[in-house]
Amino acid sequence: MDDASAAPYAGAERGGGMGAFVGEPAPSAAVEAMYGDDLEGDGYVMNLTRVWAHAPEVHDAWTAFATASAEAARLGFRLKGVVVSALAGALRDSYCSFAWGGRLARASDPATAAAVLRGEEAAGGSALDVSERVIAAWARRLARDPNSTTADDVAALRDVGLDDRTIVALTAYIAARIAFSTVNDALGALPDAELHASAPGAVRDAITWGRAPAS
Repeated sequence: MDDASAAPYAGAERGGGMGAFVGEPAPSAAVEAMYGDDLEGDGYVMNLTRVWAHAPEVHDAWTAFATASAEAARLGFRLKGVVVSALAGALRDSYCSFAWGGRLARASDPATAAAVLRGEEAAGGSALDVSERVIAAWARRLARDPNSTTADDVAALRDVGLDDRTIVALTAYIAARIAFSTVNDALGALPDAELHASAPGAVRDAITWGRAPAS
């Protein structure tokens, strides 16, 4: 991980004029529904939605897989925040770092969210419990190098109360989130200006990687 004092987004490219490298999708009922969901929930259409709206059926399939995995793993809102913040920081994905770092800050506190994004929650000053720290470490390991995992890593998950079914479901959810980040990042989706503005200062200061937010 880069030193936190490094200039934010050093060397990062911006996306295209529409907030991504792909243009606006062709109008359709499915696109209208996706945009309507964003407008109802967030008040604006997210740049990542404009990317995924080119293939609504793919987005629907991803959503179903991620939702089923999260439910099977019994992930609540806070633990989703821990998982996605940890893997987004490891992937250097600024979009999901802003989105889920902000959510984790609301579910815990801004300092804890910033620590998870940086991978520093075990160093103190974090409100995460032992199980949350172990799960964050697992998410980070999968994002960086899934071939580096060991039986001891899985044993650590069992030690904090996860059975094998839950471990499989958790791993599937993490993999789904990595795939989601990969599509957004590869196609140049810029973190929304609204998303950046709504994130707590500690979260904004922690994110020194990935694509700069849209202006």
